[in-house]
Amino acid sequence: MKIEFLGAARCVTGSSYLLHLPEMKILVDCGLFQGRRELEDRNYGPFPFDPSDIDYLIITHAHIDHLGLLPKLIKDGFKGKVFATRATVDLSPVMLMDAGHIQETEAAWKTKKALRTGKKPVEPLYTMADAELCKGYMEGVAYDEFIPLSGKIRFRFRDAGHILGSASLELWVEEYGKVKKIIFSGDLGSKGHPIVKDPAHIEEADVVLIESTYGNRLHKGIKETEDELIAAISETQKKGGNVLIPSFALGRTQDILFFLNRASRAGRLSNLTVYVDSPLAIAATEIYLMHPDCFDKEAYELIIKAKPSKNAPKLIFTQTAEESMEINKRAKGAVIIAGSGMCEAGRIRHHLKHNLWKEEASIIFVGYQAEGTLGRRIVDGARMVRVFGEEIAVKARVYTIGGLSAHADRDELLDWLGRIKGNPEIFVVHGEEETSFKFADEIIDRFGYRVHVPKWREAFEV
Repeated sequence: MKIEFLGAARCVTGSSYLLHLPEMKILVDCGLFQGRRELEDRNYGPFPFDPSDIDYLIITHAHIDHLGLLPKLIKDGFKGKVFATRATVDLSPVMLMDAGHIQETEAAWKTKKALRTGKKPVEPLYTMADAELCKGYMEGVAYDEFIPLSGKIRFRFRDAGHILGSASLELWVEEYGKVKKIIFSGDLGSKGHPIVKDPAHIEEADVVLIESTYGNRLHKGIKETEDELIAAISETQKKGGNVLIPSFALGRTQDILFFLNRASRAGRLSNLTVYVDSPLAIAATEIYLMHPDCFDKEAYELIIKAKPSKNAPKLIFTQTAEESMEINKRAKGAVIIAGSGMCEAGRIRHHLKHNLWKEEASIIFVGYQAEGTLGRRIVDGARMVRVFGEEIAVKARVYTIGGLSAHADRDELLDWLGRIKGNPEIFVVHGEEETSFKFADEIIDRFGYRVHVPKWREAFEV
């Protein structure tokens, strides 16, 4: 059999791996490339295979860098079945419809610019209508349930502990009378991460594809991270200012709400009003509540079984643009969670415009800020930034809290890998090139395995 690496190879987005098997072709993930222009350009070219030749697509989780090219795949001829966990099936339409809206909006903006220079209109990568079709292709599967694809091929999902519904994939293939087991780690979560369970351990394998997003570093502990968050909010409350938290809608927002709820009920925060100003985050939060079976014990006790408490934070969910604008008229000493996580778009920019120049306010960054983004400029200490064409002074206090990553760190990845018996062949994926090579060296030093760091579109016989 052959594995072709069509994404997340020496980069962290566009996750996609094509299995050429004796009986069929299976695609694992179909993610959108994000970041550098050269990566994003890959989204617009033809797939390096005929979509109609793919028998099955297996999705590890609902983040757009693992799922976001599914509408294009269907539009270009895919007629097969899509397997994912049940929570991922529920989250996917919400994520894809939002992505379709972004594609339409960007295409409209580029078209307006193109027409002014006599060029042709720009077509969106896919539309909301294309995204809406995807749900009809998807079938939800329980964790740990064996799914036969033929008499010689079967798979099952294991909990990856990354976000709601995230999975590692175990795939068994019989070829020439021998059975080989291939593992796709998916995105592995950090131990003790809020809400979701810790990653499940896998006993044995012949081939392992393992992510390496943070394969060159260690995270702060969850307790230290929570203490930093509480201290930043408490200090801002004392000054009467608003706390702005740019946050990604799926995963990070729900984690922050969990921390604020736990801290308030424990008396570590008081009189807290929290605005969740993101329709996508609201929809994702509602889906989280539909799947308490995915929660760890503490989250289940706090979110599902806990009795109402006068100390719990007051949560206000704002759907409409009008409701969002009202926040800046009446909010004082509040926590405002809004997208996007790097301040490049979304409602957070309006809140920055109204609060960034106030000394009593603060902005708390809880995720990575890529080079060139507004968030990165603020983190790097810019005294003035441009928001909606207006120069805004940065006088609010800026906090960066780095322990909330939903990805396992180097030692957690090595621990997960080290529990797999046998002498598997390793492919390091889903990491920046330098990080992936460093992590590959760690694996060789620790276990002595045969390790590859595949290039984009490179194929290996296994």
